[in-house]
Formats: sequence, C-alpha cells, structure tokens
Amino acid sequence: MASTPSREQHVSSEVLRGLARHLNCLGEDNKSTRKRALESIKRETVDKKLSGAVLQELFSALLKPLLKCLSDPMERCREIAILLISDFIRFVPEPQESLPYLMPCLAQRFGEKEILEPSEELRLSATEMLTLTVEVCGKQLAPYLNEMMNILQRTVFDPFPDVKRESCKCTVNFANCVPEHFHMQAESLVKPLMQTIAHQHSKVRVSVIEATGAVIQHGTGKNVDDVLSHLAQRLFDDAPQVRKAVIVVVGDWLLNLRDRYSYFHKLTPLLLSGVTDEIPEIRLLAADLWRQVGAQWEKENEEDLKDKMDFLLTPPPFYPSGVERPGLGCRELVVRNLYRLVPAISHDLSDWLVPTRVRTSQLLSVLLLHAEDHSTQHLQPLLALLYRACTDSERDVVINCQAAAKLLGTFIPPEVFLKLLLDHVTSPPSASHPWSALMVLCAVLGGCPKALLGPHLQQVANTLAQPDVCQEYQQVAYLEQLVACVDALLHQCDSDCGAVSLQLLQVLVTVQSLSTEAHVNQKALESVQRLFQVQGLGSVTELYRQHMAQLLDWLSASVNTWSSYSPHRLQLHIIVVQSGPVIGEFVSQLMPILHACLQPERDQEMRMNIFTMLAKLLLDGGNTLDSQGGFRDESESFLENVLLPNLVWRAGRCAAAMRTSALSCLLALLHGGGIATQQLLRVEEKLTPQVLSSLDEDSQMARLLACRSLSTILRLVGSSLTEEVLNKIYPELLKRLDDSSEGVRHEALRALSFWLSGLDANYNTQLCVAHLRFLFQQLLLHMDDPDNSVQEQVLEVLKAGSSVLPHVLKEEVEAVRDKHRTHQHCDRLLEHIDAHNDDQSAQ
Repeated sequence: MASTPSREQHVSSEVLRGLARHLNCLGEDNKSTRKRALESIKRETVDKKLSGAVLQELFSALLKPLLKCLSDPMERCREIAILLISDFIRFVPEPQESLPYLMPCLAQRFGEKEILEPSEELRLSATEMLTLTVEVCGKQLAPYLNEMMNILQRTVFDPFPDVKRESCKCTVNFANCVPEHFHMQAESLVKPLMQTIAHQHSKVRVSVIEATGAVIQHGTGKNVDDVLSHLAQRLFDDAPQVRKAVIVVVGDWLLNLRDRYSYFHKLTPLLLSGVTDEIPEIRLLAADLWRQVGAQWEKENEEDLKDKMDFLLTPPPFYPSGVERPGLGCRELVVRNLYRLVPAISHDLSDWLVPTRVRTSQLLSVLLLHAEDHSTQHLQPLLALLYRACTDSERDVVINCQAAAKLLGTFIPPEVFLKLLLDHVTSPPSASHPWSALMVLCAVLGGCPKALLGPHLQQVANTLAQPDVCQEYQQVAYLEQLVACVDALLHQCDSDCGAVSLQLLQVLVTVQSLSTEAHVNQKALESVQRLFQVQGLGSVTELYRQHMAQLLDWLSASVNTWSSYSPHRLQLHIIVVQSGPVIGEFVSQLMPILHACLQPERDQEMRMNIFTMLAKLLLDGGNTLDSQGGFRDESESFLENVLLPNLVWRAGRCAAAMRTSALSCLLALLHGGGIATQQLLRVEEKLTPQVLSSLDEDSQMARLLACRSLSTILRLVGSSLTEEVLNKIYPELLKRLDDSSEGVRHEALRALSFWLSGLDANYNTQLCVAHLRFLFQQLLLHMDDPDNSVQEQVLEVLKAGSSVLPHVLKEEVEAVRDKHRTHQHCDRLLEHIDAHNDDQSAQ
C-alpha cells in the first residue's frame, strides 16, 4: 500500500498538470484570459478543500506566478490573486515558507513612499492578508522586520480609513509576536501613528490608540513623551470609545511598561482623568485599573511601606462622607509625585481650550482626595492656582476648583490654611480679581469641620469685618463672596457664631450698603435671617437690639470723616431702616451721629441722602425713630441745630438741592408728629423766617415743600402765633398764587385757608383790618383764574374767612362783583356771608 505522503505528492502533481495551461494563460495579453485562468486556479485548488500537504505543494509552485499577478493591470486579476494567496496562507501547514518571496513583494508594492496599488479595496485586502500572515507565521516574521515596518508605516497613513484600522490591528499583532525584535524599529511607527490619531473617524482613532499602546509597550520606552500629549487630547474626544481606549492603554502601561516608574507622574493624571468621565462604564474601568496599579505598586514596594501599612489604613477624622478612600498604594503614588503634578495642573488650568481646563479642574479634586494631609506642603502653589482658576470664565472650572478647595479645608488644619488665606484676603493676590481669595476661603471653610474651625471663628470673622476687607471693593462678585463666607461660617459653626454675631452683622450690613444688585441684597438679607436663627432669636429686630449700641459706636468712630463716597452713610441707612422700632430705643446714641454729619460745612450730597432717609423714617416716626418717645425729647434740638442751619440760603444748585432735602425732612417731622406743639412754638421764631424765605426758591419742589410746611405749622400752632408773625406769613403766600406750578398755587391756597381758620380772639381784627381787606382783595382777584379748580379753592378759602370781619369781605365782594366774569362765585360767596350773619344774629 502506498504511503500517504506519496499519495499526496501524486495528487499535487496531478493538480499541477491540470493547472499548467492556466499558468501559461497568466502571461497572455488578454485580460479576460488572465482572469479566467486565475479563477480556474482558485477552483482547482483552495475551493476543492484539498489537504494541507497538497495545498503546501501547490502553494510552493504557484506562489511566484501569483505574486506577479499582484502587478496585473486588471483590478479583478489583482483581487483574485490576493484572495488566492490569502486562502493558501490560511490553509497550508507551513505558510512561513512563502515569506522569502511574499514579504519583499508586499514591501515593494505597499511599503514604498508611493503605494503602487491604486484600489482602496485591494489595499485593504492586502493589509488583511498581511495581518493573516502575522497571525499564522508569528515569530517566523522576525527576519522581515524592515519589510513589515515599511509596510506598516505606509498603511497606517493610508487615505482609506479601513486600511488604517487594519494596519493598526496588524501592528498590534506583530508587536506581540516578535517583541524581542520589534523594539528595534518601533520608534519608526510613532510619527505616522500620531499623524493619524486625530482622524475624523472615531473607529480609526480607537485603532491608532491601541496600536500606539502596543508600539510603546514593546518599544524602547523612549517615545512615551512623544505620544503623551496626543493621548491627553483624546481624553476630550466626543466619542466615549476613544476615551475608553486611552484609559485601557494608559492603564496597561502603568501595569506593564518596563520603565513605568519613570513615567508614573505623567501617566497617572491620564488614568485618573477617566475617574471623572461622564460615562459610568469609563469611570468604573478607570477606577478598577487605578486600583490594580496601586495594589501592584504596593506589593512591589511592600518593604518600603511596612511602617505605614497599619497607620495609613485608618481613614483620617472627618473624612468626606460617601466617598470611598483610595488604597494605600494609590495614595502613595500620588503623594510621591505631587510635587511634579501640581505645576502640571497649574499649567493646564491656564490652557486656552475650555475642555482642558474643565478636565484638569476635575483631576485636581481627585489628586487632593489621594494626597489628603500631604497637600499641606504644597499649599502655597495650590492656593495660587486656585485663585487663578476661580476667575475662569467657564463656570464648570470654578465649581470644580471650589470642590478641590473644600478638600483642602477637610484635610489641612485650619491654623495652617488660615495663616496664608487670611493674609491673601486682606491683601488680594490679584488687583483685577480681588474676590478670588474670598472665593477660595469660602470653599475651604465649607470643608473644615466645626470642631476644628470653632477655635478660629473669631479670627476669621474679625478679618472679614476689617474695613480694608468688607468696605474696599464694590464689585458684585466681591460682595457675593463676602456673603458666601458668612454663610459658610453660619453653616459650619451654627450656634457657635453667636460669639461673632456682631462682626458678621457688620459684614452683611456693609454688603447691603455697597451693593446695587437686588440678588446680592437678597442673599445678604437671607444671611441676616440665618444669623438670628442660629442664635435662637425671634426676629431681625431682636438681632439689632442685641448689637445696636455697638453698631452705633462703630459708626460714630468714623463719623467725622464721612463723605458722599463713604460706605458709612449707607451703613447707617441699612441699620436704622432694618432695625425698625429698635432704633427708637437708641436715639440718644443716634442723635450725636446725625448732628455731626449734618452740619452745613459737611459734604452736601451726603447730607441730602441722610435727610431723605430721615424724611422717610419721620413720616412713620411711631414705628421707627420715635417708637419709645425718645426722639420727641431730641426733636427741638434737632430742628434748631440741624434742620434750620441747612435751610439757610447758599449759592449754587447743590446748595438748593440740599435745602430741598432739608425741607422734606422738616415736613416729615411736622407731619409725623415727631415734635410737640410747645416745642414747635419755642423754635417758631427761628423756623418761620427760614420757611418763608424758602417760598422764593428756584426749585418747584422746594416751594411746594415750603408751602406744605407752612400749612402744617399753621394747622398745629396757627392760633398761638402773634399778629406780627401772622401778618408776615400771608403776603408771602399770596405771592405764590401766581406761581408757575399749579401744585404750589393749590398748596398756597390751602395754607391761606389754615391761616384764616386759625384766627381767634387773640388776633385783633379791628387793628388789622387793613391786612384782612388786602388779603380779601387779592383772593378775589383770583376768582377769575382760568383754572376752575383754583376758582373753587379760592371760593372755599374766602368762605373760611367769612367769619373774620364778614362785613368787610361783603363790601369787597360787592365792589368787584360786576367786574368778574364768574358772577356765580361772587353770588355764592355773598349768600354764604349773609347766612353766616344770620346765624350770628340768631345767636
């Protein structure tokens, strides 16, 4: 019986004889003939499922003709040749025997500067054939390292995306097959891979990253720096699978790279960036790889960590709740490389790309969570980068850096961080962003436990209440951060804040006085409410009652330096308005402040604002300044020593506006009942001339206020005034009947009505008949006023005067009746006088 090899040789010989004609046809000029020949060869060989030994014999005989077909002008012929060679490689038992002919041919066709194959699909098929060759030949390809590298360099950079992907796959396989030889030329693949890593197709980017991982892993280790920046950029890729590929590759390097210890500080940030990825799968993958890295490092350095094993396994006190503490190896890796990582973080937080800054700010929190109290020795540079990052235009960067600062407060003792932070608060590190230190302080305070922060509460509150801190800047952001710092103290220390309640209230009052934004004022008011709540007080007024004496002393200390630009006047406004009736309990302390800042030589704008404030308060004096009756005891002195000096005429528009403000305050004092009748009479001799002179002011509002003030004075004490004073008042009011302002005319008539109504037995009508006759004559002139409302009001005033010398008034009316266009008004007045006389006769 013939042996099996002999039988297989016989079969192969028979097949070759049958293929002789087809092989000859491969050299024909007719492309269809060549194509049919190749198809026939395929049918007679690989398609017949011949044994491996037979196919091996056939492949040896057919390889050279088939390789020549790779240069065939006809695309279909090249395609069949590639498929046929691929099938032979796949099925023959010893495909490596083809390598001496196959590899030079492929290198010549696909590894030169100019790729000779024009068809994208055929380049893909050829690359797949090369991948297959690597898979089946393995280490046998070592002698063909140059050819492989030339081909891979060109195909990685191929215009066809699928060829790029297949080339990367082939690179990974080849690197794994011949690692002892691959490292010699691995560097040649770095540049083409990095030129392709940003390809528009995400699948290509994934393949390039995987290939880069294999090239570096099996390379010399000198090219890590060349690829790190490119991989870091891929961490911001929109495609999650790309970011995942980076995490896998970097994790593999940290676990298996021969020279990984030299690159821990560069690779660690890349892997830890994945811990904060938006995709849960990537976060879990990165966290798992990082745990493996830490565990491996811990095992490799077990002797070095022997003394720390027990101590460092216990979480520090006040560790953030709900956060899993990283393993010892992971923490040690970060701690030992933190001096290199902090400058890198600082650099990347200044990057012009927003995603880079956001991801870096996320990474900072992760690093500080690992570093724990070891970040103390890096506190100065950490604070510097946080100050800068907190001014970032991207909100996510700011939020992430605040979270990082909160961790500093958790792990670093307050006596350490306050020494630096409070100095930076009083002397801001940035002139353009003075609030950055406050923002960091707020976040750090938010992370500091109550038990540790309590002993330092006084120091922090005193710093915030310093004039250089709370009164120096008016930017919205600065004021927001001041309130935020107060809120942080209230939240962290709660009832303990009672010890610094005064300082915190001073800060909140100052913020409200400086802010022009409603939302900032609202936040400050909410903090004031929180302040009295943590102390168990019932309301804001109780809080002010507790501190009013100290607050007024605080203001009094600087009252002599106040101007329109000082915040103190605004602080006074906030205190007296918000304290409500409480301010009435401290009038004796308030009045010296008002006397000092309202003297005529002081800043005019400041005085105007204070008078306006007082006017509002005095209108509701019973619930504010005079809630305890204390202001009435001071009102006479206030009127004589403060208001009247400010009514004295001085040249200039500002002085006129000042007098208008003082008049509004005077009117409010009279209307609000803040001064008693007897007190008013005692100062009337000085008051009335000033008010009368104000009737000639250029300002319409001033004239109106003066008229109203006279009306009130006449209503309150008119019957007690002397004839001399009364006879000086009415002529000035008569002048105002011709005023350009309708409002002033009506108020003047109203005042005249009070003047006439207030005449009693003390007024000698017989002696003053000339005055009354003149008054009646002047009023009757206005009975013909074009304004019907003025006519009616004049009529009512004259009716009020009918009880004063009615016969004189009747004479005057009858004398002018026929001269008036409005006879009916005169007739009505005469009827009223007659009715009055009849009543008097009946009595």
